[in-house]
Amino acid sequence: MVGSTEEAAIATPVTEKGWATRHALLDAAEEVFGELSYDRASIAEITRRAGVAQGTFYVYFDDKRSAFIQLVKNLNHGLRRHIAGAVSGIDDRLQMERVGLRAFFEYTAGHRALYKVVREAEFVDADIYRWHYRTLASAYSRGLASAMEVGQVADDIKPETLAWMLMGISELLGSRWVILEHREPPEDILDEVMLFIARGFGRPISKGDS
Repeated sequence: MVGSTEEAAIATPVTEKGWATRHALLDAAEEVFGELSYDRASIAEITRRAGVAQGTFYVYFDDKRSAFIQLVKNLNHGLRRHIAGAVSGIDDRLQMERVGLRAFFEYTAGHRALYKVVREAEFVDADIYRWHYRTLASAYSRGLASAMEVGQVADDIKPETLAWMLMGISELLGSRWVILEHREPPEDILDEVMLFIARGFGRPISKGDS
């Protein structure tokens, strides 16, 4: 249990129309929170962009904060699904890292509010902020541990420590390129990142890896 993260939504839709409405509200919330920040965002603006009556908001969310919390959870789930889909079927961990990085940048480019929303989450709801990063790190750590077991990654660094280090690399690279430059990192930048990661994994890097 993660404190207030479990209280984000007060109703689960039971019809296709209900799910569509909830989805529209969260899409609108992503736009509004991303553009205006949490403090300046309003329920009225969210419902206006979603094309629903303001009272409809309260069918699905208790208040603005609960919608914000659910948005963080949706972005987290969406990011993990996108990366998992991209790396599906890849057995080599180094190749998986490169494909996963590119998938992270792709998702961030399509959800630019992710950075602002997550950063604000630290102050809006510390529980969901911790949940976001710990959930990402937990899944990442398991994958790295499996790669260590088969000798694809050196085991002189704990999987959890390595996961947080790699998350830091991807997040700041995304901030540098996707957020500040409004484009995904060029391939030569990704080549350099993969050279660094390969050395960290204790593996020689070949032209095919970079």
